[in-house]
Amino acid sequence: MKLIYRLLIALLPINLLFMSCSDEQPFSVAGPSDEPHILAPTFPDRNNEELPTVATITRDENFTMELTVTPADYVNVVWYLDGNEVAVGEKVNVSLFAGVYNMKVIVTTTEGKSTSREGMIRVNPLQNDPWSTGVGFERIIAPGTQALVYGTNLELVKEMRIGECPITDIELFIEDGNSHLSYVVPADISEGEQRIVFIDADGMEYGAEKVIVSSQALITTGAERTTANVEWNMAGINLDKIVSFAIGGSSVTDFINKTSTSIQFITPSLEDGEYVLTGLMESGEAITFFKKKQIYTEIDVIVSSRQVLWEGHHYVSWDLPDESPNKTFNLIGQEIFTVIKPGSLMSIHYSVEPTAEYHQIRTTSGYWTDLPGTGTVEFSTDGVLEISLTQAMLDMIQEQAGFLCVGHGYYIDLITLK
Repeated sequence: MKLIYRLLIALLPINLLFMSCSDEQPFSVAGPSDEPHILAPTFPDRNNEELPTVATITRDENFTMELTVTPADYVNVVWYLDGNEVAVGEKVNVSLFAGVYNMKVIVTTTEGKSTSREGMIRVNPLQNDPWSTGVGFERIIAPGTQALVYGTNLELVKEMRIGECPITDIELFIEDGNSHLSYVVPADISEGEQRIVFIDADGMEYGAEKVIVSSQALITTGAERTTANVEWNMAGINLDKIVSFAIGGSSVTDFINKTSTSIQFITPSLEDGEYVLTGLMESGEAITFFKKKQIYTEIDVIVSSRQVLWEGHHYVSWDLPDESPNKTFNLIGQEIFTVIKPGSLMSIHYSVEPTAEYHQIRTTSGYWTDLPGTGTVEFSTDGVLEISLTQAMLDMIQEQAGFLCVGHGYYIDLITLK
């Protein structure tokens, strides 16, 4: 009897093993009431509030990704690119035009609990593709107006499409090795963010990034700094619709000049300091301001006695080809330095390009010779580079073809002189 008992005990683990092996369905340890989780892949964290890049491919590759989620038996997975649903399920496999896309994937349980991940997909063009990226604010356009795009291999482009609107009336310009296409924005185009598509003579389509279409008065440059009692110049779109500005308790309704793309008026008599600027259109709607890729209905303005030499948002990278306007910053004329006195303080306001692998700035002559006493400055956040202009610096600028900012991975936003 004892022998039979011992045999039964010995055989029990083997029986359990056979029982578990006979079950072909995986054992699910999570139920419909559990919180959803994305276990893999791991998504990078945001950098300076910018979405991380989760995939970089060329336009002849598909974007593919597969999630591992829990509770796997009780979730619905939906993939979005630029807010548009492109796939359902734990796998995505889609063909994309060249350009940058905002990707979001949402995992929702049968009981309505959800989690999500976001990132950017970068789809690079092939070497001989017609291609265009934003240089300045030409990517913010108004219906019915003239607009342009800069790029490479643009001679191949015979037609364009913005969103669903076809554009056949385009003209190619080549100046000093730089090329751009001029076109008329359709009057009936939908407002909002839209993707450009180039079309060649064979009907082949190529991505060319996006534009923002707006019928609102939108100021893109010139609004963030001014000097009291002098002419204030701003640029943007639909600026002829503006009827008034308000700043520091003062109202501006008289304008020196006003067109669809520019507006000028005398800055009210204000003490140096920071103020809030707002404005109204003929319709009574608030005008808008473009700052750091966002649109606002009011903006902080610095009123300062410093002289503004240049203001805008100019990208700089010495990795770009020589014909690119963003190879250097060379937008302050050499003649301006002939009237600057030694000892003047030049302040260069810069902001980082978050996707660049490094950030460096140098101030040089037109021959790329470092100005005396200066060198390479490395940085990782927005900042201001201040240079006390000596006679040796001013002489070099005159003798060596002007003034440059060179380096990689940053924008020049403002240069002032005191």
